[in-house]
Amino acid sequence: MSDALRDGAILVAIILFLFLLNVRTTLISLAALPVSLIVSVLAMRAAGVTINTMTLGGLTIAIGALVDDAIIDVENVFRRLRENGARPDPLRRPSIEVIYEASREVRGSIVFATLIVMLVFVPLFFLSGVEGRLLYPLGFAYLVAIFASLVVALTLTPALCAYVLPKAGALRHGDSFLVRWLKKAYQPTLRAALKHSTTVIAASVALLAAALVLTTFLGRTFLPDFNEGSLTLSAVTLPGTSLDESDRLNRRVEQVLLSFPEVVSTARRQGRAELDEHAQDVNSAEIDVRLSMRERTKGELFAALRSELSTVPGMVIIIGQPLSHRIDHMLSGTRANIAIKLFGDDLYQLRSSAEEIRKVMAKVDGAVDVSVEQQVDIPQLQIKFDRDRISRYGLRTGELAEIVETAYAGHKVSQVHDCQRTYDVVVRFPDEHRRDPEAIGNTLVDTPVGAKVPLKMLASIREDTGPNMITRENAQRKIVVMANVGGRDLRSVIDDIRGGIEREVKLPQGYYVVYGGQFESESDATRTITVLGLLVIAGIFLLLFLAFRSVRSALLIMVNLPLALIGGVIAVFLGGGVLSVASLVGFITLFGIATRNGIMMLSHYEHLQREEGVPFHEAIERGSLERLSPILMTALCAGLALIPLVLAGDEPGNEIQAPMGVVILGGLLSSTALNMLVVPALYARFAREEASEPHDEAMGNQRPAST
Repeated sequence: MSDALRDGAILVAIILFLFLLNVRTTLISLAALPVSLIVSVLAMRAAGVTINTMTLGGLTIAIGALVDDAIIDVENVFRRLRENGARPDPLRRPSIEVIYEASREVRGSIVFATLIVMLVFVPLFFLSGVEGRLLYPLGFAYLVAIFASLVVALTLTPALCAYVLPKAGALRHGDSFLVRWLKKAYQPTLRAALKHSTTVIAASVALLAAALVLTTFLGRTFLPDFNEGSLTLSAVTLPGTSLDESDRLNRRVEQVLLSFPEVVSTARRQGRAELDEHAQDVNSAEIDVRLSMRERTKGELFAALRSELSTVPGMVIIIGQPLSHRIDHMLSGTRANIAIKLFGDDLYQLRSSAEEIRKVMAKVDGAVDVSVEQQVDIPQLQIKFDRDRISRYGLRTGELAEIVETAYAGHKVSQVHDCQRTYDVVVRFPDEHRRDPEAIGNTLVDTPVGAKVPLKMLASIREDTGPNMITRENAQRKIVVMANVGGRDLRSVIDDIRGGIEREVKLPQGYYVVYGGQFESESDATRTITVLGLLVIAGIFLLLFLAFRSVRSALLIMVNLPLALIGGVIAVFLGGGVLSVASLVGFITLFGIATRNGIMMLSHYEHLQREEGVPFHEAIERGSLERLSPILMTALCAGLALIPLVLAGDEPGNEIQAPMGVVILGGLLSSTALNMLVVPALYARFAREEASEPHDEAMGNQRPAST
């Protein structure tokens, strides 16, 4: 992650120098990077937020945007100083005055654009569950860094410009070769777009429609697949299996694992203590596997492992990864991605229906490690109290239950310390009184009347069978059919499973199915993000209205949102075609970043008309050409800084940030390219009536509200 942060900063520096072709302006713009990052780290430390993978991810995503405000300010100051230097001596203004006016010219647009970029990250703090805990540090780091960059752009950047730029020799020269070449290529395209505005708008609408159609082909999942470099296998055999037999079967599993060249080592836990938080009998084992990947991909390795492990008889094996395994366990109480919970009253009917569901799931492509929660009948000794006889001897059932529990299960009375270890002292009957039903029945029980009565006189004692466990949720009996997902996205697998169960499984009255696991969390998170995303869009509109005091201008700028959506959807499709919670957060983030371009364009159009008296159509063409350089610089810095993160998406720790980076990168490409054509065309077509009106107070002067 730190490498991606470093590489992103290097790419930003290269872009700045190529566009500005001036060391001083490049260094002034880059000064925002270290200052913003230092302030971010100090703020995180004050808030108790540590430097970890997620906070570094937030800083990496923000790295390109940290210089955006400074770029806009420096570029405008540099251009205005160059224009001032080209004037005759009597008409030249003092450099400090030019710098002040140039900074003031873009101040309002910088503030509102940055506030919008910060607004779009607010939904991260309303996510609950695992996704909220994972993304909160990322959002916090991003917001702090962006706010620090705004403060730098409003204070340090103008001060450095005033100190350094008046002496810059490059003021006597024009644009850099790259900027001249870009303007030369852009000008005829812009004129064609303005001349054929209807065609440009129609083409954009067609592209948006195609992107919306493309979304129907995208898969859905909760969190991206992690690459943890290790596995956690849950290996379970029938309850009641002895420790020796379970050990033999699991040694066979370990032999199969170690036969793979990618497996470096294995470690096994056989059962868990009765008082453990997740108590397990000796028939359950967890095997940790350390990997060293070679030619095969992770998916190919998993498929080969499942094929070989299926040859071990009597074992139910679920393949997961340490972090993913624990996330699944927190979400549904199972160790798999999908948990189909079947509720009902009768345990045997639950088992029968669960087996039907398992058979349906096993036929679904992409459903792997399909198994039913182990619920079987095991031998039991049942002691059923006779309340009449108990009361006849002056006993209470509660007292007798405590006596029986102490006699056969034992009662902790003290502890013994031996060196570094502590042992419980447990009181219970000798083994000869616990070995069979007859001995238990002959156990003498003290009564209040003084007589000693055999237990068989107070209760019926018999050997029987009963369930090894009964699980409940919301006071209802349940059984779980679980599965992992391999080779497909989570949502499509769930949809196929749901359809198969509805067609092929007929549940008795009073029995019903609940779909849990990652699917449940994905649905909840998607719903939350959708609602918050709509609120964010409304917030963006409100801020734009406050900036421009015009509904029409606000809507023209918000055209960038669907333009950004086009590239984001295409990037997701080309990058695997699966939408996750991280991708959805990336779309919301993209909306804020893409809005900046529209603000810069429209505010400059109106400045040229209002302050410099430039005619309407000339203001559009000239304003677009003058804003070409800063818009491309900010977009390229924000986009290229994400490339190292996207390329390192398969590395451990980057799995959540990389999908966000893919969406933002793709959306920036489409919104920037289309923004330079669609926004001028829309402005030329719909903004003529507002062109001569004074501007909004928030953007620098005063202007009456209009719609």
